[in-house]
Amino acid sequence: MIAWKNLDTLAAYEKLAALKDHVNLVEAMAGENGAVRVKNYSVPMAGGLSYNFAAKAVDDQVLEALAALAEEAQLTEKFAALYNGEVINTGEKRRVLHQLTRGQLGEAVVADGADKRAFYLGEQKKAAAFAEKVHTGEIRNAAGEKFTTVVQIGIGGSDLGPRAMYLALENWARQNNTLKLEARFISNVDPDDAASVLKTVDLAHALFVLVSKSGTTLETLTNESFVKDALKNAGLDPAKHMVAVTSETSPLAKSSDYLAAFFMDDFIGGRYSSTSCVGGVVLSLAFGPEVFARFLNGAHEADLTAKERDIRKNPAMLDALIGLYERNVQGWPATAVLPYSQALSRFPAHLQQLDMESNGKHVNRFGEPVRYPTGPVIFGEPGTNGQHSFYQLLHQGTDIVPLQFVGFRRNQAGMDVDIQGSTSQQKLCANVAAQIMAFACGKQDADPNKSFDGGRPSSIIIGEQLTPEALGALLAHFENKVMFQGFLWNLNSFDQEGVQLGKVLAKRVLAHETDGALRAYSDLLDI
Repeated sequence: MIAWKNLDTLAAYEKLAALKDHVNLVEAMAGENGAVRVKNYSVPMAGGLSYNFAAKAVDDQVLEALAALAEEAQLTEKFAALYNGEVINTGEKRRVLHQLTRGQLGEAVVADGADKRAFYLGEQKKAAAFAEKVHTGEIRNAAGEKFTTVVQIGIGGSDLGPRAMYLALENWARQNNTLKLEARFISNVDPDDAASVLKTVDLAHALFVLVSKSGTTLETLTNESFVKDALKNAGLDPAKHMVAVTSETSPLAKSSDYLAAFFMDDFIGGRYSSTSCVGGVVLSLAFGPEVFARFLNGAHEADLTAKERDIRKNPAMLDALIGLYERNVQGWPATAVLPYSQALSRFPAHLQQLDMESNGKHVNRFGEPVRYPTGPVIFGEPGTNGQHSFYQLLHQGTDIVPLQFVGFRRNQAGMDVDIQGSTSQQKLCANVAAQIMAFACGKQDADPNKSFDGGRPSSIIIGEQLTPEALGALLAHFENKVMFQGFLWNLNSFDQEGVQLGKVLAKRVLAHETDGALRAYSDLLDI
């Protein structure tokens, strides 16, 4: 029997809290002790990746307490309830089924009279068949010419995840001759966003993917109109240049305004939708269905490891538990995600939404206020750029910020140069290793301005190369980490009421139904 309890009511959490400042990270990572930790504190991941947490301020005693917390909080059982189709999204009274877009984890889930795995797989096959027809030229523009660009129109989870995934694989696809169509993305209702994309693509050879589950998203429909106007002004029929990704019940589903429609449902939240048709259509068009299938395989493999009860075999659960220890016991309010891969340039932005929209909650799943911190602030940029930006605060600021590095031994592009005895890739990797140790151990100096206290914890997810499988595994790892932390905090990680109030007020402004300060701000902005 699953019991949904607040974190501060669990006996295991009380024991964990007694271990605050238990590990001196400077001492733990110094000399041969550090070398032993790097070897021992590593967990294999899916997609050829590994999660190394040697530079985290934990030891075997803390890990034992974390394992006890995972057991008492019933993390394994709660995950099983989720993938077996129980109503986990209590705010909207919905199932949570994004894992089913990449594979079956448990028993068949039947909802709305349909086997949901079969439904998602069927839509993927539709998207794959459509992409193949575009690539072969069976589906062409009005002039009988092939499409060369795909442009996704969406916002939030309909943009951040798919955009991050496309950018992550673009160079890999070029190197492996699987780039079929270049992709662009329009998300912001700011007209400069759509205009800047439309001015850089050949409209006659562009295929647009409109993504809106409800078919009513204000920003997305506004940008759709912007695009349609541009197509009409170029003498083109928008209906021959657009497809929709939506729900079967939305007004877009059976509209003649689109070449085709691909479906999702309410059981997949936007920020968890990259492995659904929200990501599948654009990624299949850009890279080919085979590459998207490899991406899904990596995600499914990561989901399978998330079922493990032993935290030393479950990197997502271990990462979640260590993050909770840092947030609730150590009291550190933020986490920096630092990919040492330019291909992952937008991955931190996706994780911002995934984590902060999921676990940025002040009430539990029953609507009761919680008395402990929940989701951290997530931010980040690729290394080494970030080193020349905000790392100063990370090294010497008054707040300790836990760090999550991501790195790869080989680049994607197959190009490099040897300068001063080392390649660019070696220099990149050298910076990762140096930063981990600099944060952990610091440096004492007679000049306080040049002194580094150290004791700044980090983990690193490392792999050979950022491939489709590795990317899928990386995405699912963080999705499952966020899920496990939501379980630990007793939150509903699958609704987002915090984004709704602003939308309501914006509609009032546009309808000129305002008063007080809202009217004054409307006047200030000349609305």
